[in-house]
Amino acid sequence: MLDLIIILAVILVVGILISIFRVFTLVGIVKGDSKKEIPASNKLQASLLVVFLVLGIVGFFYYSFGGLDESFVQPLASEHGVVTDRLFWITMAITGFVFIVTQIFLFGFSYKYQHKEGNQAHFYPHNSKLEYIWTAVPAVVLAILIISGWKAWVDITGPAPEGAEVIEVMGYQYSWAVRYGGADKKLGDYDYKKIDVVNQVGIDFSDRASFDDFIPTKLYLPKGKPVLLQIRARDVIHSVYQPHFRLQMNAVPGMPTRFWFVPTKTTEEMRTETGDPEFNYELVCNKICGKGHFAMKYLIEVLEPEEYEKWYASQDAWLKQNADYLSQVPDELQEMARIASGIEDNAGIEKVGNSVVSSTY
Repeated sequence: MLDLIIILAVILVVGILISIFRVFTLVGIVKGDSKKEIPASNKLQASLLVVFLVLGIVGFFYYSFGGLDESFVQPLASEHGVVTDRLFWITMAITGFVFIVTQIFLFGFSYKYQHKEGNQAHFYPHNSKLEYIWTAVPAVVLAILIISGWKAWVDITGPAPEGAEVIEVMGYQYSWAVRYGGADKKLGDYDYKKIDVVNQVGIDFSDRASFDDFIPTKLYLPKGKPVLLQIRARDVIHSVYQPHFRLQMNAVPGMPTRFWFVPTKTTEEMRTETGDPEFNYELVCNKICGKGHFAMKYLIEVLEPEEYEKWYASQDAWLKQNADYLSQVPDELQEMARIASGIEDNAGIEKVGNSVVSSTY
């Protein structure tokens, strides 16, 4: 409500200033100012530029750092996010300072050099020293910012530390699917030709590493442990965006990408920090990927390492939950698949010859 009142107040003030200017102009016409070399409105317009400058700077600071956008800075929950935030605020400070200084010169010069009786323009065609300075200084500053950002980017998109938790994230219209490596901690291969209504990620069961892979309905992460996301897309370009982890990486069909990070706060810790008992980390799409884009929200839960391992061990293999896909396993790997996936524990599974089939389908 306060934001609406402020916006309406600004609109009202602007409307009043426009009305005053029009009245001032009409009065000048009646007095014959339009025939003068320097009309009376000249100084008014110069003064209004200064007013606009002051109001603009105040509005800039208020909107950027005040109460109009309370979610401008999300709480930080990853190790690399410290570097990311530092680079962001350094860039904001430099560009913000340059922006304000240039606006002061722009509007200040308009006021100082307004048209006055007897004033003459000074011819100032060239200054090599000044041109060298305003070319060299931005070049050096930008080079430092770019190199710093490049170093941070290379780190988080390069090889993950040994022992990192490897998780596959696949985007599709209009949802996400995540896959874990199972007991062997190794993700099996995938093949887009094997994608169907049930096997949405296209798990390739000719790869024995895929037998114990599992697909949960939520993305679970361990606190304090490196997590490597192997990212891909099934149809159009999506973007894996997790603001609290300062994580954003495009998911592109046919071009796998990656991003590793270390979560530093569990979901419960973040609920305490934010004072919101219903807080949840979210994975959302940051590309406008179609009419269902708004629905691409996937919940993330960060657990303590012990809780995470307990949850991990309790998960059933995808193949165990979808036993009819045993038919896609090569004959020589059938027994291994049955053991690795734990499928022998399922009711309704019987062995026929060298194959295992489900009597429930």
